[in-house]
Amino acid sequence: MDINVRQAGEQDRDAVIEAFAHASRDEVVTAWVLEGFPFEQFSEQYVPVLIDRALRDDEIWVAGDDSQIWAVSIWQQVDSVDRFQTEAAEARAAAEGAPDVPTLRRFAVVTDLLAHSHPCELPHRYLQVIVTVPEHRGKGAGAAILADRTKAASSAGVPAYLEASTERSARLYTRMGFARTGAEHELPEGGPTLRPMWFRG
Repeated sequence: MDINVRQAGEQDRDAVIEAFAHASRDEVVTAWVLEGFPFEQFSEQYVPVLIDRALRDDEIWVAGDDSQIWAVSIWQQVDSVDRFQTEAAEARAAAEGAPDVPTLRRFAVVTDLLAHSHPCELPHRYLQVIVTVPEHRGKGAGAAILADRTKAASSAGVPAYLEASTERSARLYTRMGFARTGAEHELPEGGPTLRPMWFRG
């Protein structure tokens, strides 16, 4: 089965939003942040904002066949950690403005953790998120994206960084050439553990 990996553009916006929302429902960090929050509201209000920002500022790489997107990933080129500090401050302000919304508080916890723990080795490419549509899991779409992007990182001589949110995903990343490094980060309130990993070609 041929899997096509390509960078998404503005013409793919609606398809990427649909695939990302569908694939994110049971992603462990997203599920922890959204506990008790209507998923439909997340899909309709927040996913389009996330995808629009990624199309503007980052790179979205997708995999699938000629007619459907099976997996979506967002990659950032990190030349400074200032962005993480800014995003954490924005999330804290949103949480403080709505103290009765646990989802905003948990999102602020995640962004604050990333702001304080993100490595200062610059530049590098950061895999912010990768998700696969449930009915297409097990077909190798996520692995195809990782293979393509790590090959590109090697060619450019730039390392890649991510946080694995499950042991299963950490094993996949290990097979793709990533190695665990540094301390793991446990999110509070029974949240998942984030495992820092580097790819250095």
